Order: sequence, then structure tokens, then C-alpha cells
Amino acid sequence: MRYIYSIIIILCFCVSCSGKKYKNPHVEIQTKYGDIEVELYPDKAPKSVAAFLSYVDSGYYKNASFYRALNDENQTMGNTETALLQGGIWKSKPYLHLPGIPHETTQQTKLTHKNGTVSLARLAPGSANTEFFICIGDQKGFDYGGSNNPDGQGYAAFGQVVKGMDIVTQLYTLPTDDDALKQPVEILNIVRL
Repeated sequence: MRYIYSIIIILCFCVSCSGKKYKNPHVEIQTKYGDIEVELYPDKAPKSVAAFLSYVDSGYYKNASFYRALNDENQTMGNTETALLQGGIWKSKPYLHLPGIPHETTQQTKLTHKNGTVSLARLAPGSANTEFFICIGDQKGFDYGGSNNPDGQGYAAFGQVVKGMDIVTQLYTLPTDDDALKQPVEILNIVRL
């Protein structure tokens, strides 16, 4: 009997030690095409990360979608060309009205919009909430002082794709009607790892 208890204790210890440990929080964006793992940076963008994780924990992203892809073919001539994949609850839960997140510029956070950066979509500074985008390639125009936003404040970067960028690229290349994906891709859920 003592032998069985010893084995159970050892197994419990091994299971508790085998889980992944991260310095920063990680989330998984689950889609039927595959999963996208994102590392978040609460030490650099605390307000953006806290809000995003509160939406994850509240289940807001369950049955959300990726619905927009900006590429070379669907942008107005003369604008600074950008490449991104955008998602959130805008199409699936338009009734959910959440307060804006205080804007954290890239000048403050030192996080830049490089390939795979996850950032908050917004209109005016402080109006971002559940909508986010993933950069396809480096997008310096999204940084503080960049040319992609008339107010010069840029967007609030808060995370980085660390696994599944091939899935992001696959979704980005789906057919669009103007800049909207013809068939939005369901985000089954976003969960903490």
C-alpha cells in the first residue's frame, strides 16, 4: 500500500512539473485551420494586455472571427500600403459595447509592429477594445509617428505570434471583397496556455 501511495505522489509531482512555464502569458487562438499561439507582454503594455486577458477570461472571443485582411490588392492608391489580418467580436457580438482601453503607444512600450505583432485596432486613441490585428511583415507605419494613422499615435502593440504564423498567412490569403474576408474565419475560442 505504501508503494502505491509513493507512485501516486511521484506521478502527481511529475504532472505538476511537466506543464509549460512561460515568463509572459501565452494565449492560443483556435481556428478550424489550426491554432495560433501568442505571447503577451504585460511588463511593456500592461493596460492592453490586462484588457485583452479580461476579454479572454470572460469568453468574449468564443465564436468570434477573423473578418478583415488588408493586402496590396484592396487598398486605395496613394495610401501607405499595409498588410494585416484583423479579428475580434465586431461581427459576432455587435451588441457588446465595452469601454475603450487607454492607449499605449509604441513610443511608451518599445514594442514595434514587426511581422507577427499583435496590436489593438482603434479609431481614436483610447477607443480600442476587443478588435485586434496581426501584422503580416514589418509595418512601421503602425508605430508612434508612423504614416498609417492621421493622429500620429500609432496602434497599441501588446503581443507576438510565437507559433502558427503559417496559419495567419493562410487566413490572410483567403479571398476578400474589398478588405473584408468573403467568408469570415471563425475563432472557435481564445484561451490561456
